[in-house]
Amino acid sequence: MSSIDTTMNLKEVVLSVLFVAGDGIEKEFLAEKLEVSVKEINKAVDELKEIYSNDNGIHVITYKNKVQLASNPNYANYISDVLNPIREKSLTRAALETLAIIAYKQPVTKLEIEDIRRVNSDYAVQVLVDQDMIEVVGRKDAVGKPLMFGTTENFLKRFNIENLSDLPDYEELMERINLIHAEEGETESDSLFRNVDDLEFNEELPDFLKGETVEKVDVDTIA
Repeated sequence: MSSIDTTMNLKEVVLSVLFVAGDGIEKEFLAEKLEVSVKEINKAVDELKEIYSNDNGIHVITYKNKVQLASNPNYANYISDVLNPIREKSLTRAALETLAIIAYKQPVTKLEIEDIRRVNSDYAVQVLVDQDMIEVVGRKDAVGKPLMFGTTENFLKRFNIENLSDLPDYEELMERINLIHAEEGETESDSLFRNVDDLEFNEELPDFLKGETVEKVDVDTIA
């Protein structure tokens, strides 16, 4: 790694790291990786806090010996006005496909979802969790105790379903999903959904899924 010669450079490097990281980073960890002292990190952070404070849209905050970039709390209402509508529309085709699998196969693990979709579903699952459409409902009694996901009350509200026992057949759910697509500027032809009858777990798991017992969930038993 190139050496950091000046405090100015260190300050800008720390700012860049915090911007990309998003989450808080421990000062000791920064010092270790940047090969500087904690004292130098503290000085750089203090200088950044002087710049990114008051009316600045971005603030540098410290907590539990961690440092992080955060939005100015005075602008929270404006941020909400802009971002909430975007988040409401952020259920992409991949996320909706994942949601349909969870709705009809719950409780289901991420690995089981990926076995059906045959693609990595980390982002889709995270989006659905962030949107409060799915939640962790337990751990599977299998190697590694993987998390199991199920739908939330917010899922029921968004799709106008009283409870899981009233979960519509697949075609009706698709109609509701296509309606959401239409309202959000998407078209039915963009859908990547498959018939729910085809959503079967493949017995031949890829190598990275081996070691976990995948069990089929009877949709009729959902309550």
